[in-house]
Amino acid sequence: MPTEILMPALSPTMEEGTLAKWLVKEGDTVSSGDLLAEIETDKATMEFEAVDEGIVGKILVPEGTEGVKVNTPIAVLLEEGESAGDIASAPKAAPAAAAGNEAAPAASEAPAAAPTAAPAAPKGADGGRVFASPLARRIAADKGLDLSQIAGSGPHGRIVKADVIGATAPAAAPAPAAAAPAPAPAAAAPAAAPSGPSADMVARMYEGREYEEVKLDGMRKTIAARLSEAKQTIPHFYLRRDIKLDALMKFRAQLNKQLEGRGVKLSVNDFIIKAVANALQQVPDCNAVWAGDRVLKLKPSDVAVAVAIEGGLFTPVLKDADMKSLSALSTEMKDLATRARDRKLAPHEYQGGSFAISNLGMFGIDNFDAIVNPPHAGILAVGSGVKKPVVGADGELTVATVMSVTMSVDHRVIDGALGAQLLQAIVDNLEYPMVMLA
Repeated sequence: MPTEILMPALSPTMEEGTLAKWLVKEGDTVSSGDLLAEIETDKATMEFEAVDEGIVGKILVPEGTEGVKVNTPIAVLLEEGESAGDIASAPKAAPAAAAGNEAAPAASEAPAAAPTAAPAAPKGADGGRVFASPLARRIAADKGLDLSQIAGSGPHGRIVKADVIGATAPAAAPAPAAAAPAPAPAAAAPAAAPSGPSADMVARMYEGREYEEVKLDGMRKTIAARLSEAKQTIPHFYLRRDIKLDALMKFRAQLNKQLEGRGVKLSVNDFIIKAVANALQQVPDCNAVWAGDRVLKLKPSDVAVAVAIEGGLFTPVLKDADMKSLSALSTEMKDLATRARDRKLAPHEYQGGSFAISNLGMFGIDNFDAIVNPPHAGILAVGSGVKKPVVGADGELTVATVMSVTMSVDHRVIDGALGAQLLQAIVDNLEYPMVMLA
């Protein structure tokens, strides 16, 4: 029987996307692993693979459609021996009942035949979504199988038809003696935070003035939502320090001269990444993230770095940064930044991490305060290095290259004194850079 192909969740946080381009057409035969379409998420354009074999019977969502919700049917796949005549339009959802009672349609009025929709995506034991193809879910439902107990062999661990064909259902648990009592009424939800004037109200303010209306794309909407949430829900506090860079600049020049033959040129940002990664190992209680009702303390130093792109930004994550050499970090960061600007990063390359770096020094910014990107516990805002008069240890007035940094911290995870220890470790690593190689 016909099987619906559903809009995939290409990342754990994806709720909707744009069906940018179909790579197949109606009548094409596809096999597991064949590319079906290009899907635009809020961060990247990704290719969507088939997880079952069959014939593309009907495309339900045309390419270019925006705001397609995850698990929305986007096409219908036919099995061998089926034809387009087996596909009928799915019945539309019934409208909400009016205030007055309306007569229900007669039971004898059967709806038009429709392709069998796959059951809703199941949840695993940990509450996470179990990824399975529509056909696999339907077969599992028919056989009474629990998909959370089946290991998937498809792309990225997805459960496919072959995984459920030979599986057997466990013995049914005995029915409970009595129904559970009805849950108590849920408490009233708190009032929503004020969102400011509506778009229409703002537009009326500028009647008669020339302006251009710019439609928000998925990335801009996500940035607006996440950072608004971050400022409203994360109790930020800020720690500021000046860092003398003269020793680092001299050391960097020596290393770059020695690395010329390998085509590697270290930037100040590479040293900052290494300094933060090492500091998270030196003050391990700061290497943590907020997880709703608990704090997760991480062992590796996974450092995210903000990369500006047209229309927004990415924060690719350098995993195990404390274990990598400066040249390895430099090469990896350049690769991630290039692919971020081309929107070619995979979700696992920009998700995770416990701490972030945002560097605006190359734009001449002296200092600024960055917004913590949840679930991170902090972010280091880096300004430019400028020549300033400083008082030396012997009291003599000298000139030094000084860089101002501000560390924004989530007070739920890191307290003031602990944050000060982390920032001191970062300062020490940058002012005495050879220590980072010890």
